[in-house]
Formats: sequence, C-alpha cells, structure tokens
Amino acid sequence: MQTFDNASSGAIVLSMAERIIENRAYLSEIDGKIGDGDHGVNMAKGFGMAAERLKGTDASLSGALDTLGTVLMTEIGGSMGPLYGVMFTEFAETIEGVEKIDAAAFSKMLHAGLAGIQSIGSAKVGDKTLLDTLVPAVEAFDTATAEGKPFGAALEDLVAAAEKGRDSTIDLVAKIGRASRLGERSRGVLDAGATSCAILLKELSDGARARLA
Repeated sequence: MQTFDNASSGAIVLSMAERIIENRAYLSEIDGKIGDGDHGVNMAKGFGMAAERLKGTDASLSGALDTLGTVLMTEIGGSMGPLYGVMFTEFAETIEGVEKIDAAAFSKMLHAGLAGIQSIGSAKVGDKTLLDTLVPAVEAFDTATAEGKPFGAALEDLVAAAEKGRDSTIDLVAKIGRASRLGERSRGVLDAGATSCAILLKELSDGARARLA
C-alpha cells in the first residue's frame, strides 16, 4: 500500500507558498476583472509569512499546515483568509499524529477541509467559487480509490478534476461575494479563488505523489 511520511513532508507547504507567490500578479489580475483585485497580493502575503516561519524548522506536514492555516486566519484580510485558514487547519488536525499517510487518511483530510469551508460559508458548486475546484477534486480522488486505483493515480485524478473545475468557472455567473453584484457580467472570467485552489491542490498532490513509497 502506498503511503508517505507525515514527519518529513512539511516542505510541501513551502512549495505551495512558492507557487502562490509566483502567481501573485496572475491571481490579482483575474480577481481585478470581477473582484477587488487583491487576491494574489493577500494570498502571497499570507503564504509568504507562513513560509518565513517554517523555513529551517523541519516541520511535519501536519505542523506546517497548522502554521499556514493559523497565519491565513489571523494575519490576512479579505474573504479568502478565513476560508483557506479553516481548510488548512482542518487538514492539519485530521492528520496530526498520523505517521504514514495513506489514501484513506488523505481523503479524510480533504473532507475535513471541505467541511470546514462549508461551515463558514453558504457557497455551493456552481456559484463560481473555490468550491467549484475543491468539490470535484475530492470526489475524483474518492472515486479513483473506490475503483481500486493506487494512491498515486488517485492523486493524478484529483489534480485533473481540480483543473477542470477551475476552468468550469469561466462559464459561471458569480453568486457569492463582490463579483455577484455584476450578475451576467461576471461570466467569461475565471474565478480567482477557484484558480488559487487548483494551484494549491496540484502542489499538495504532486508533493505527496513524489514522496510515495
């Protein structure tokens, strides 16, 4: 059975921070078309702060996710700080104390993060939010494991579904947040939250897959 070590995988969170910082301008550009235009800046600030705290600490994946979640919840503004903050905090709590993370533990982690987001917001799939990325990704992972696919293959399916979900937001009308005021004018643009979520899920999944044994 494929697993990866919790203790030696904290660097995955540093890679996630790198990707967000790399995409700062892109995420703000997308957000600027139908939102405040600060998504990339806020995300890069929060992830950058978390990365600074984690550098040189040799944190476990659960420990690094907890640091990230706490920073996002307490240090950055906007709507995305609390949403991502609760998601990563829930991720961390679910795998805390789990030495070897297998597909079942990874699924449990994903579901806890999703439930955390749903507990503080009213968004659902189709509302042009990060849930349009996250929900299909979680479902694809669970479907793959239920079909007997190995952990690594299920992670590949997760990433593919996340990116397809992200792309689906182009054709959606925003129902939540500032963009919802634009009505039909919000159609034709990617959702910034769905886009950052796809980046994060890919980095998390690729990092896990590279460490499978």
